[in-house]
Amino acid sequence: MSWLNRAKKGVKTQAPAKPADAEGLWTKCPICSDIIYRVELEKNLWVCGRCDHHFSISARQCVDLLVDPGTFEETWKSITSLDPLEFKDAKEKYSLKLKKTMLRTNLSEAVLTGHARLQGREIVLCVFDFAFLGGSMGSAVGEKIARAGLEALSKRVPLVIQSRSGGARMHESILSLMQMAKTSAVLAKMHEARVPFVSVLSNPTTGGVSASFAMLGDVIIAEPRAQIGFAGPRVIRETINQELPEGFQTAEFVQECGFVDIIVSRKDLRSVLHRVLTFLCPMQNEAVITSGSTVEQEVPESAPAAPPRSEHGSAPQHPPMAEGRLVPREIGLHGSG
Repeated sequence: MSWLNRAKKGVKTQAPAKPADAEGLWTKCPICSDIIYRVELEKNLWVCGRCDHHFSISARQCVDLLVDPGTFEETWKSITSLDPLEFKDAKEKYSLKLKKTMLRTNLSEAVLTGHARLQGREIVLCVFDFAFLGGSMGSAVGEKIARAGLEALSKRVPLVIQSRSGGARMHESILSLMQMAKTSAVLAKMHEARVPFVSVLSNPTTGGVSASFAMLGDVIIAEPRAQIGFAGPRVIRETINQELPEGFQTAEFVQECGFVDIIVSRKDLRSVLHRVLTFLCPMQNEAVITSGSTVEQEVPESAPAAPPRSEHGSAPQHPPMAEGRLVPREIGLHGSG
């Protein structure tokens, strides 16, 4: 120790006070590097006011933004993943990692399922949480989504899934890949019965999730600049030995390729969802907005759906929607929400 800093005998020294910990008060935008006050960021629904970057938020925050206050009721909370393969990576066992993640996120699985109301309309809602093992789809996630689809089918109410996932969960190997077929089969039943399914793609939606139910929606909505794809761009670049185009796997790029119907900012998502569902299954005395015009239409609850004709000329019979009927018409979605 230098004699300049040496304390004199009999004199007590006090360490200089540290500045107040400002961690958590400010956030740096990863796109434009703007420093944002977290209170203002929360007021703006976790969207950067400068570059419109959408920060990742939890599943419960997504639910609060989408549905009517106090209407969400969680379902199948007791369904959790097991460890049938007794998987263990270089750090810890999969079973232990599951328990730690459950305690940290206060979730039982990577997807939060339940039924709620959106502008008074009953829906079945599934929202992924990326904080739960990257929103990966294991056997429990696939089971919850399949049950949500079957519930929407039995009640004949719309199904809305907001995906934010890295894909199938590697800890469960083939068991996680089987969920792609399970969820797709349930959605095929919904499509046959003409029960609407709206898929919302958040950043990121990749892997087995994007290769199954996330791309099977009757209407597919994406957040601005969300990463949407199967394999990562680095893997694709090294596989084909070619440079990828600018903006590859962004929502805008995928929309140009025809895989996304509309890109919606988070603040407009609730109103656009209501508008889409109004077209797909209008409720009684609900205003139906067609391209540039608004038509008041009274839809009786007992009115059956107008199913498409089969090849033999006969029309398959399906039970009516719970709160209205499907009215096929052209949907003008590319305007403002």
